[in-house]
Amino acid sequence: MATTTTQFQATGRRKTSIAQVRLAPGEGKILVNDQTIEEYLTVPNLRDLAVAPLVVTENARKFDATIQVTGGGVAGQAGAIRLGLARALLQVSPELKPVLRAQGMLTRDPRMKERKKYGQPGARKRFQFSKR
Repeated sequence: MATTTTQFQATGRRKTSIAQVRLAPGEGKILVNDQTIEEYLTVPNLRDLAVAPLVVTENARKFDATIQVTGGGVAGQAGAIRLGLARALLQVSPELKPVLRAQGMLTRDPRMKERKKYGQPGARKRFQFSKR
């Protein structure tokens, strides 16, 4: 008979990025799209931003994370990973909610790129006006 391990799954979104996060008890390995987080997020600030929920709740060495992230750029993907990890940690332990909420890690950032409108060259920019 196969042994069942408890896994916690959550989704995080930021701009056009979507991160599907799976947390399982382990020793702290984080894989993003089958690469280590150091290989995938090469900018240290973005890496720190992405793993902040684990650090703040002192769970960095208690869980292994497997993350699939698509869409957007590296900053949006880091934000999506952050929200996904925070939501997954809530499933692990609902008592962490005040800590995560105080750090602003459970808030979905709604800012998206504004669409281009017809009759103008961009979302807000207008064609040059000529009086004569």
